[in-house]
Amino acid sequence: MSHDDIRTVVLEALAEQQRVHHSDIDAVVFRAIATILTSFGIEEEDRRELRADFQHLRRWRKSVEQAQSYTFKAVITIIVAGFLGAIWLGIKVMVGK
Repeated sequence: MSHDDIRTVVLEALAEQQRVHHSDIDAVVFRAIATILTSFGIEEEDRRELRADFQHLRRWRKSVEQAQSYTFKAVITIIVAGFLGAIWLGIKVMVGK
């Protein structure tokens, strides 16, 4: 066998070992997550409902953030309008003298 053939065989063996190792890790992680969710009372069959719940929560959070943004903009607009109105009244009083 040539040096390149040996290198190819070793690389293939290492790649296979890496794939096996990743699949073992994936299985352990999957079991751990399933166990945690089950301990919270979420069964594996409820995944669609859980996903819908999370999507609803995300939409709710985004709408609340948007409402906060609009409220902040409205408050700033009211403050600026009040300040400009006070300046306008001051100018009217000064010109009226």
